[in-house]
Amino acid sequence: MKTVYVCCGTNCLAAGAKKVLSELRQECAGMEAEVLPRIKETGCSGFCEYGPIVTIADEGENDITYYRVKESDAAEIAQKTIAKGELIPRLCFHKDRNQPVASKMENPFYSSQKKIALRNVGLIDPADLQDYLARGGYEGLKRALELGSEGVLEEMRLSGLRGRGGAGFPTAAKWETGAKQKEFPKYIVCNGDEGDPGAFMDGSIMEGDPHSVIEGMLIAAIAVGSEQGFLYIRDEYVHARRSIGKALEEAKKAGFLGRNILNSGFSFDAEIVRGGGAFVCGEGSALLESIEGKVGEPRHKPPRTSEVGLWRKPTVTNNVETLANVPFILAKGGKAFAQIGTEGSKGTKVFAMVGKVKRTGLVEVPMGITLHDLIFEIGGGIKNGRQFKAVQTGGPSGGCIPQSMLDLQVDFDNLTKFGAMMGSGGMIVMDDTSCMVEVARYYVDFLCEESCGKCTPCREGLRQMRHILTEICEGRGQDGDLETLERIARTMKDTALCALGRTAANPVLSTIRYFREEYNAHIHDKFCPAGVCSKLSVFKIDPETCVGCGLCSTLCPAKAVIGEAKHPYRIDPQRCTTCGSCRNKCPKKAIITERRGENGSKD
Repeated sequence: MKTVYVCCGTNCLAAGAKKVLSELRQECAGMEAEVLPRIKETGCSGFCEYGPIVTIADEGENDITYYRVKESDAAEIAQKTIAKGELIPRLCFHKDRNQPVASKMENPFYSSQKKIALRNVGLIDPADLQDYLARGGYEGLKRALELGSEGVLEEMRLSGLRGRGGAGFPTAAKWETGAKQKEFPKYIVCNGDEGDPGAFMDGSIMEGDPHSVIEGMLIAAIAVGSEQGFLYIRDEYVHARRSIGKALEEAKKAGFLGRNILNSGFSFDAEIVRGGGAFVCGEGSALLESIEGKVGEPRHKPPRTSEVGLWRKPTVTNNVETLANVPFILAKGGKAFAQIGTEGSKGTKVFAMVGKVKRTGLVEVPMGITLHDLIFEIGGGIKNGRQFKAVQTGGPSGGCIPQSMLDLQVDFDNLTKFGAMMGSGGMIVMDDTSCMVEVARYYVDFLCEESCGKCTPCREGLRQMRHILTEICEGRGQDGDLETLERIARTMKDTALCALGRTAANPVLSTIRYFREEYNAHIHDKFCPAGVCSKLSVFKIDPETCVGCGLCSTLCPAKAVIGEAKHPYRIDPQRCTTCGSCRNKCPKKAIITERRGENGSKD
């Protein structure tokens, strides 16, 4: 019997996946066949750039996967592929123009991945508990009930799992601290706030495999001795909350949640708390303040929240991806997990790879993979034939890694050593049209708005850095600005109250460290080499290179491109906003950047 998987992750839904799903069900319902195909609505398949995605699989491991499927393609898919097994080349992924790839695992985006946290996402209907059970769901819970607290903690020690929320703290150590506390009740909290720009790892897991998160919480509760849990989910994640809510109901009905779970004498229940939209609530103690109904502000530490947390009781907080790994560890054994990754960073990591890379999407890879393999093998390299410039990892508080370090192995310690951080897994790829000064200013501006303002180093440090970076981007930079930025950044790292303030300087320090010449160009030459800072640069069309195709004129939102077809065009510097629309799409790369003069024209 064939199974048809229709990706209904957030990105595919936006591209019309529900209509594709409905049409396929309608077409298949009318088939003349002894056994009709099963059509499943799944979570995110990962290859977001190419959605909606439809996979047709038989009872073996053979599959045919189609990309960018439209509602109008449903009838052809049903009649040719589902009914007869025929390939439709135009819907396949193509390694080149003449080589369609039928199977998902022959697609280079998927072939180098290794999935643990995402092991079920895209392969099960998240609203169907039986789908989860068929793939080994709740087997980890059953083994945890047999092992008891100390047995679970031992498996976690063997696994070497470190928290995937950003800090990389050893999960077993956190659980051990919670287990040692004598006060009751104790709480288990799932951090599903995920406020990083461009990040959607946790949201995709909650949408596509909610039971794995719940099972992870149950196992943590056995280890710690807790009977109550909370899932703190970002308010904007409507689909994720709905998916988790349905899974909680199913788990209770099936006896996996509530009193006397599986007749073991162990009891645990969980409920959803909607996040208030504050970025700082991704920090553990601020999140707990929010659950209590207070303003989300970090607490002073020590004591740690695993000692004194919710309502002054011991509380173990893990993020979504961390918890999704736990059932695999208990079912397969900690040693099996520890065989993957590097010495100090075991297992896999999920990344949301976005930006100027050809194949954006959700990927899960072994720790220790190089940046080059992530961006160029899985991601397919840089769009529009541009040059790779940097990759920003770890969200707004992460750092920027330059082209010269593409061979860097990705793990917790390596990224931190070179001025970046793993963070929760956001990865933004930038090309040579990105201005690193503006990148730093953008992230500092974001963090300035999101800082809770409780501590002076973070509140005032971010404001001062934003002011200096804005001055530099607008042509008013001065000698000594870089030294001032570095001094403020170091002070914040040493004295800020929480991790947000201590890491907020990373974008500034890493860009100064690796792109100092770009800062100097802004300060001393009053020129933005990337052509992003509109008060310092202007675009010009090279008449020797321009073929007069007119694409730049069509794309320019400011109507700054002047000329006629088959003749070289030119750009009016008074109108040009240096948005980059023309440069990004020019087939001949005829758009060049020059210094803007004091009168608004090019020098």
